[in-house]
Amino acid sequence: MEKIGFIGLGRMGKPMAANLRKKGFELVVLDINAQAVDELRALGATVGESVAHIARGCGIVVTMLPSSVEVEQVALGADGIFAHAAKGTLLLDMSTIDPLATDRLQAAALACGLSVVDAPVGRLAEHADRGESLFMVGASEADFARVRPLLDAMGTTVYHCGDVGTGGRTKLVNNYVAVTLCQVNAEALALSQRFGLDITRTLQVLYGTSATNGQLRMNFPNKVLAGDTTPGFTIDLAHKDMALVLGAAHAAKVPMPVAAAVFESFSLARASEYGHVDFSGIADALCDLARIERARVPKGWKPG
Repeated sequence: MEKIGFIGLGRMGKPMAANLRKKGFELVVLDINAQAVDELRALGATVGESVAHIARGCGIVVTMLPSSVEVEQVALGADGIFAHAAKGTLLLDMSTIDPLATDRLQAAALACGLSVVDAPVGRLAEHADRGESLFMVGASEADFARVRPLLDAMGTTVYHCGDVGTGGRTKLVNNYVAVTLCQVNAEALALSQRFGLDITRTLQVLYGTSATNGQLRMNFPNKVLAGDTTPGFTIDLAHKDMALVLGAAHAAKVPMPVAAAVFESFSLARASEYGHVDFSGIADALCDLARIERARVPKGWKPG
């Protein structure tokens, strides 16, 4: 079994790395958060001295980092992965980044005799905790087979979307729909509240027609409608992903006026100090802005 490097132990990365350890993978970890590193050490992981140290000792290096800037710095810097990895090393980037950055990583990797797989994560942090993540993978057939055991250890659903770069692009399409549905649901609930409608009856109608959607049926009743906006995926991160969507759309010359409007709504929410809450909390932000009572279902209520 190959030794695995894991760089980035944030809210998603830490449980994913923990699941790898629990499934018996030999793991070398690195993060600026000492507490997260200590938790992985307690599970039997080795602590890396530096990015270069991990690159020299691991056949596969996983990155789970906030943005393209951090990923490119870790991969391409003088003390980074590509400068120190042996030929044949594979970078498994699970971050959600600019697809053009993934293209740059792939070109640089091939020039060094290395390879890249992009495998951004679907679903929420609570799914990562339980090892139930979904992965959208861009890779050659050989590299996909090489990383498949890791993905199966961290999740339950794996889609091979095509060559390198298709995983991240698929993730942007998915997140565009998910974030936009949050915005649409928030506006609909605010309108319902202003009309003075009974929220559970309104939801029953929406669930029974083509207006229903996964965010409204699965996420909202367990989060914002229950008064819980502790983050599984924050408004800040949703805003970042919408920026990536718009940047990629502009590069591809695809007009996305709805995406632009949703991006600005999330910008307003961040400016109003909602950035740290779960992205379903856009419903609270909108109600507060309009001075409408926040939408809430009765305690214990579940969709029928």
